[in-house]
Amino acid sequence: MDITIRAAIKEDCPRMMELIKELAAYENAPEQVTVSFEHFTESGFGASPVWWAYVAEANGRVEGFALYYTRYSTWKGQRMYLEDIIVTEKMRGHGLGKMLMEKLITTAKEKSYSGMMWQVLDWNEPAINFYKKFKEVRFDSEWINCSIDF
Repeated sequence: MDITIRAAIKEDCPRMMELIKELAAYENAPEQVTVSFEHFTESGFGASPVWWAYVAEANGRVEGFALYYTRYSTWKGQRMYLEDIIVTEKMRGHGLGKMLMEKLITTAKEKSYSGMMWQVLDWNEPAINFYKKFKEVRFDSEWINCSIDF
């Protein structure tokens, strides 16, 4: 299998929206995806982007992505906030998530961010177990807040 991790481009937005809807269905909240395609695309590729992403392609098809933005902490300074890391159900277990996470960590270090943060639902055991594979990850409680300090 040919797997590539690359920066998302505007043309990836339709597939990214499909994956967002797949994630929402998995989390039993499909009705909560209310962002319009136009707003999503403009927010990432318009005149003033507020998010950036990497996509994971397997054999030329986007099968996952990781979307992030810059968060500011008065105590820590700029930090990467991982909004979502999504891999299609059929491609889980093939290393795409690990490769996306490693790319995010590298990017955060290159941008001199003080760390990386995200949340995971407390019932999402597969995701929690995935994050536990990264020795730097710390867990909080309820909406498990995770971070990696650099």
